[in-house]
This record gives sequence, structure tokens and C-alpha cells, in this order.
Amino acid sequence: MEFEIKAQNKFNLGLGELWEYRELFYFFTRRDIKVKYKQTVLGFLWAVLQPLIMALLFTFFLGKAISSYTHLSMPYEVFALSGLVIWGIFSSGLNNAGNSMVSNANIIKKIYFPRLIIPISAVLVGLFDFLMAFLVFMIYCLIMHVQFSWHAILYFPLAVFLTCIATLGAGTLLAALNVKYRDFRYIIPFLIQLLLFLTPVIYPIGITNNPFFIALLAINPMTAPLDIFRASMLGGELNLMEDLISTGFSILILIIGLVYFRKTEAYFADLA
Repeated sequence: MEFEIKAQNKFNLGLGELWEYRELFYFFTRRDIKVKYKQTVLGFLWAVLQPLIMALLFTFFLGKAISSYTHLSMPYEVFALSGLVIWGIFSSGLNNAGNSMVSNANIIKKIYFPRLIIPISAVLVGLFDFLMAFLVFMIYCLIMHVQFSWHAILYFPLAVFLTCIATLGAGTLLAALNVKYRDFRYIIPFLIQLLLFLTPVIYPIGITNNPFFIALLAINPMTAPLDIFRASMLGGELNLMEDLISTGFSILILIIGLVYFRKTEAYFADLA
């Protein structure tokens, strides 16, 4: 009997292998959640307090000016909280995924499993935090008498899905880069802070008529999820063209991130 050993196809995501090792998604996600909130007094409440406190701060300093300038159809604190809740998936997932390969170096060196499981599990941790923050957001909307249209049934899951796509694409790319270039360990936090102000999280897409800034928002992968998430609120309308461009760039970054990750993962055990 003869066996032929072939190089792994870099364009093959190995979905069958990911399914075979599916239990590891639960293991890594559960472990990262426990480590994140270990020895904290408030525990999971931090997932709720962080976007809530940030929303209140932005409301205090910027709420009146942005509301009067853009004529928001909802209270600014609700607008800011809606953005920060969905942004939490991206910021947390990007930070966790970007550092995931380095932080799991010991496991990578010892045993074999599909390396893509690690950044995906890091994104799932951010999704876990979102679910708790989203529950508080809905309660706050009820208190503020914010009404939702029937589109919310479709728009909320779609916005979360597109956010995960954007996070996974950028996260896998940064995870692979961080293994080889440890400078990204310091770049990632700065990048997240910078993107917060270059993304319509605390201000609406139509805040300016500047063509350059509008184009910059359009190519931002997080523009579409934020716009779709808020469009479910009564009176909200989709910025269809910007959302389509944003989604296209999100898919492009996902493809680039996955291809580069698969191309370099054979060296992770040596470089990590």
C-alpha cells in the first residue's frame, strides 16, 4: 500500500476538520471567559457596565451637540449605547483574536488541532459579552419608551452576523501578523481606539457632507452592522449604498485574513 503526502491547500479552510474538533470551540471559549472574569468582584457585570458608562460619558460631553446638529430620532444615550453594544463585539473580539496565537503558544507547540479554532473562539468571547449587554440595552430601551419596527427580527441578527464577519477577518489577519511581528501587540489597542472615532459608533453616518469622510465611513467594515442595528428602531432608515460597500470590504478583509492565516499557520509552532 502506498501513501502520498501532499502539501495542504492554503485556500482550503478545512471546514470538515473544524467540525471534527468542534468541542474545542466550547473549551477555548469557556476557558477564555473564565480567565477574563477570574478574581473580579463584579464578574460578568463588567460586560454591561463598560458600554453603559461609556454611553453616559459620551452623552454628557457630546450628546447635546450631536443631537441638535444631526436631529436624531431617538435619545442620544440610546443611540450611543446601541453603537457601543455592537462595537463591543468588534473591539473585544479583535483584541482577543489578535493576541490569541501568542497567548496560546504553549498549547500550539504541544498538540495539533486546527489553529483557526483559536481566533474564532476569541470572537465568541466577545459575542458572549454582547449577549449580556444587549439584554440591558433592551431593558433600557423599554424604560426610555424607544419603539422598534418589525425589521428588528431580521436586522438585529444580521448586524451581529456582519460584526462577527468583520471581527473574524481583521482578527485572523492580526493574529497571524502578531506571531511574526510582535509590534502588533502594541498596535492592536491603539488601532481599536483609533477605529472607535473613525466608525459611526457615537455619531450618525450623516454627520458630515465631506466626501472624503463619507468614503472613509463607507469602506469601514463596521459601518454596515451599526447602521443595520440602529435601523430597527422606529424611524431608522438604511444607508443602503454605504452598507453594501461596507459589507463588501468586510468580506474582502475576511478573505484576506483567512488566506494569510492559512498561508502562515504552518510556522506558528516555531514562531510562537
